[in-house]
Amino acid sequence: MSPPLRILGIETSCDETAASVVLRDENGRGSILGDVVLSQLEEHSAYGGVVPEIAARAHVEALDALIEEALLRAGVTLQDIDAIAATSGPGLIGGLIVGLMTGKAIARATGKPLYAVNHLEGHALTARLTDGLSFPYLMLLVSGGHTQLILVKGVGDYERWGTTIDDALGEAFDKTAKLLGLPYPGGPAVEQAALSGNAERFDFPRPLVGDARLDFSFSGLKTAVRQAAQSLEPVTDEDIADICASFQRAISRTLKDRIGRGLKRFKADHASVEKPALVVAGGVAANQVLRTTLQDLCDKNGFDFIAPPLQLCTDNAAMIAWAGAERFAAGLPADGLDVAPRSRWPLDQQAQTLLGSGKRGAKA
Repeated sequence: MSPPLRILGIETSCDETAASVVLRDENGRGSILGDVVLSQLEEHSAYGGVVPEIAARAHVEALDALIEEALLRAGVTLQDIDAIAATSGPGLIGGLIVGLMTGKAIARATGKPLYAVNHLEGHALTARLTDGLSFPYLMLLVSGGHTQLILVKGVGDYERWGTTIDDALGEAFDKTAKLLGLPYPGGPAVEQAALSGNAERFDFPRPLVGDARLDFSFSGLKTAVRQAAQSLEPVTDEDIADICASFQRAISRTLKDRIGRGLKRFKADHASVEKPALVVAGGVAANQVLRTTLQDLCDKNGFDFIAPPLQLCTDNAAMIAWAGAERFAAGLPADGLDVAPRSRWPLDQQAQTLLGSGKRGAKA
């Protein structure tokens, strides 16, 4: 049993500016006291994607007020906070600098410890905030920049089992939407269009299905979508709906194979775990077709399926504050004020370098 902790979290890794205050009680249970997220969707929608310079400027303009609002909602002051946690990577370097420098300034002014948090660790530990999940468990991270299957063994202890060898799943959604003339962000637009589509019309490839390794690949699927659209030009609304539905079906079948193999490996490696669990996190986790696929897969394999609330699947500061609280409670050292932001920062430092792993390297 450890004393209760109140942690201020700051998140600025991409195009959401966020601040949050989270409580970790003496029994290790978490609760969100105050949480504020400011989306930059309107600023970037005209460009069909995130513009780093615009994102960084927006963080500078909004962050101080958001921190004040989070503290106000939590009913605390900076003196009541036990530590500050700020995203230090991976992400857009300009945004990371804004959030981390703000965290450093608050830590210096208040004398509180600073935790420079890996954004992916925030996602990895969210299920412990929302569901009190025990280690170990599997996490599928699906976002615009990452598609990874990770064994979460403990705070700061992660083993990457699979990653994308080319495009992340969220990127595949965004590029498919852009190709078809759908609005940004692409994930929700593709999902909406697919509702009225015929998923049987196009037999799109399901990359790496049947492969023994647990990696992912989506560039071939993206190419097939482009070729289908070009063969139909000019595409009709019906064509777009059918392409989107068939695209989602191919992804669903791909995940069923990839994750199914991961669940079997987990049960073989961790037979003593009475209630194995698969956690899904990241913006693509909002897709209902993919959630249903994963829920059915977990039901068939005896796994609990845990999908945090949608606002905690996308970028948010509550998960960053919670990761800081977990590190504090585990006795891990705070970071010095000389800590630097990192645009690339893999959770598993020992994993082979692959595109999508969070390390710079070849596409092999």
